[in-house]
Amino acid sequence: MKTSRQIRQDFIDFFKKHGHTFVPSSPVVPHEDPTLLFTNAGMNQFKDVFLETGIRPYNRAANSQKCIRVSGKHNDLEEVGHDTYHHTYFEMLGNWSFGDYFKKEAIRWAWELLTEVWGIPKERLYATVFGGDAEDGLEPDEEAEKLWKEVTDIDPAHVRRFGKKDNFWEMGDTGPCGPCSEIHIDLTADLSGGDLVNAGDPRVMEIWNLVFIQFNRQADGKLQPLPAKHVDTGMGFERVVRVLQNVESNYDTDIFLPILEHIGRIAGKPYREASAEQQVAFRVIADHIRMLTFSISDGGLPSNEGRGYVIRRILRRAARYARKLNLHEPFIYQLTPTVVAINGEAFPEIVEKQSYVMEVIKAEEENFNKTLDRGLEIFGDIVKRIKGEGKRSIPGEEAFRLYDTFGFPLDLTRIMAQEQELSVDEAGFEAEMEKQRERARKAGKFTLAAVSSDDWEVLTPAEETKFVGYENTSIVTRIHKIARRNGNYHLVLAETPFYAEAGGQVGDRGRIVGEGFELEVVDTQKEGGHNVSICVSRGPLEISNPEVHALVDMERRTPTTYNHTATHLLHAALRKVLGEHVRQAGSLVAPDHLRFDFTHFKKVEKEQLEEIERIVNERIQSDFAVEYYYTDFDAARKKGAMALFGEKYGDVVRVVSIAPSPKDSPVSLELCGGCHVKHTGQIGPFIITQESSIASGVRRIEALTGPKAVEYIQHSRNLLRDLDQLLNSPAEGLAPRLKEILDQARSLEKQLQQLKAQQVLQQGDEFLRKAEKFGQISLVIGEFQDADLEVLKQLGDTLRHRSPYTVGFLVNRAENGGVVNFVCTVTDDLIKEKKLDAGSLVKQAAQIAGGGGGGRPHLATAGAKNAEKLPEVLEFVRKKLAGL
Repeated sequence: MKTSRQIRQDFIDFFKKHGHTFVPSSPVVPHEDPTLLFTNAGMNQFKDVFLETGIRPYNRAANSQKCIRVSGKHNDLEEVGHDTYHHTYFEMLGNWSFGDYFKKEAIRWAWELLTEVWGIPKERLYATVFGGDAEDGLEPDEEAEKLWKEVTDIDPAHVRRFGKKDNFWEMGDTGPCGPCSEIHIDLTADLSGGDLVNAGDPRVMEIWNLVFIQFNRQADGKLQPLPAKHVDTGMGFERVVRVLQNVESNYDTDIFLPILEHIGRIAGKPYREASAEQQVAFRVIADHIRMLTFSISDGGLPSNEGRGYVIRRILRRAARYARKLNLHEPFIYQLTPTVVAINGEAFPEIVEKQSYVMEVIKAEEENFNKTLDRGLEIFGDIVKRIKGEGKRSIPGEEAFRLYDTFGFPLDLTRIMAQEQELSVDEAGFEAEMEKQRERARKAGKFTLAAVSSDDWEVLTPAEETKFVGYENTSIVTRIHKIARRNGNYHLVLAETPFYAEAGGQVGDRGRIVGEGFELEVVDTQKEGGHNVSICVSRGPLEISNPEVHALVDMERRTPTTYNHTATHLLHAALRKVLGEHVRQAGSLVAPDHLRFDFTHFKKVEKEQLEEIERIVNERIQSDFAVEYYYTDFDAARKKGAMALFGEKYGDVVRVVSIAPSPKDSPVSLELCGGCHVKHTGQIGPFIITQESSIASGVRRIEALTGPKAVEYIQHSRNLLRDLDQLLNSPAEGLAPRLKEILDQARSLEKQLQQLKAQQVLQQGDEFLRKAEKFGQISLVIGEFQDADLEVLKQLGDTLRHRSPYTVGFLVNRAENGGVVNFVCTVTDDLIKEKKLDAGSLVKQAAQIAGGGGGGRPHLATAGAKNAEKLPEVLEFVRKKLAGL
């Protein structure tokens, strides 16, 4: 029995043999295509080719594309787990022709792969073709129908016509479209499924769709023939694996069985021994963990908007079905390694992201599990009451309560209702969403399920809000107002310890803890004069009491203060060493490093940097006091306080002073609203790591302080020790010793290249003796590895001058990758008599390997990225010469 890996590779190898370029799957999260939530077909990445807005260096392609269909037109979610062949995530095997071959080859190759390579019994296969459409003025696709009977040995009675709904493909309301020919397989025991084709019966199902794109649907609805015709095919990987492994369902294949077995070990009950209802749960979870693994690996994250909300719905649906297996603790994340083990070879990105995916899923499970069981109890009570009243629909307000309080997406409530043979008043649900804010105010309670973007809700009045975080980093305060934006909660506290990003210093992070909830502050920004804390919740947010405990993350704030005070000391030292012209032109003050941009007209010399670094460290070690006070702007400037160029200041400003004592003149005096240490000695060591230019007249210094500087020093020391041992030289002798070694290496490399060049040029006569003959034309093919391209050009010229009617095609492979270069030479007699052009020949050949190039008629070069295509490149050259 073939494994799924072998089946996937069979498909790829088959079409590579027929001149197709293998194209890796595009991400399942299409960041570059705002029209799609998820990649839902193999053709998505080629959409620009079909729309004639893009081109590819190949005209035949094949791949196995990661796909997700859970919303909109392609919504298979309701069937997933309940049947055995719909999936949220699936692979689509496909082959494409961009203006190259058309119906004949597509049909013949599809039949060859299915029946000859894979050995599917021919009597089980049916082909459908387009039966025409009077509204569009289209005749039946007699061409495809005839080809099925001519280029394959299918039973002619198994070729069936169907209408536009089943056998005419369109990209959208306008654009490329055309008839399609679907291949269905009859899985009935007695081969009696002919009447079940396109009947929605799993015993006879579609396994491959061949789309023939030959029209363009115009804005007026009319069809116009396309000048270039394309082929776009899609085969359901999971379905064909089921067929080839001869099992009852997709879930019985080696794609799913390891996942089902893993779930069984966790649940303490094997899949085969579970009840029918529990087997549905097994299948739902097995399907959903695949969707979650691939979507999160490709950059998706659970949230309350867009594709993030789809991911959250899928995860919560799986968590709810887990209750049918009596699994109440987070476990879905534990299935990720099994998905990776099955699919990692074909899609290595999920191997790299495995730990990350597990962390994301586990956190989301933990959040939802807190409310899921209680929500299920409430739902049970609702159902009992509804049925007791003889009703058949769950009221919209009850569905809204499940969403608002327990985080149940509407479609989850709908599924649970269907299991109880009930419906949901979805219109009532939407009405409750609209009334939510008003209801919350009347109830004296605020819930953030439906707060729209930029819509503040005031919880407690405050004439003004105040930042108190210079001295107090853990306080009890009140929520003044709150909003929901981009999946996050934005809070303004009446008094806040959280510093908002300004003056180069990053915004604070931390926690806000209230009655029955906790928010993680992930950033703090200024807005309308307020410090706005941007937060994420670990569960549904319900606020009954606006009083909260706000705590700054001091592990992050403390090193940030080291770096902020250090930038003031650095600024002063720069002005002392380089001159008074130095002005701050920007900065970044983060917990792990600092960056300081300043005006200066040339590179800072090594000795100057050492002096600047020495001055800063000296002032740190002196443990100068860091004080601040408020005064009016003019008074501060008269005292010499430095102001940041371009910054706007109010009438009253905060001045930060660093001085040996209150009686002494400050070594640094700046207008600054940031957070600082109380004494410079707290900063610890200061290390400059880099000095560079970022613009004309603007330089940049990057530096480390405190523990980060210590780590840097230790790393540098260890590096010196290693070099000392390797080169058998003390630290002070390392530079001259390394220069000596590099000089020797360069000399040897030069000698080696000269020897290689001599060896290559000496092979000219040998290559000519081995030349392939095509009539009077000689073809010299030479393969090299990491050769000098100039040397290969010299060899090509040598071949040209030593032999008439000769084409030289020299191939140079890179030692450490798939890159390959070509040098092509053509003798003058071939250029004149056969109109053969080296530039055109090498360009066309390189395109086969995903590259390009060109040059003069007698000598040209090209490069390509796919060395695996080399046999096809050489075969192209041979056929080209054979045809002359």
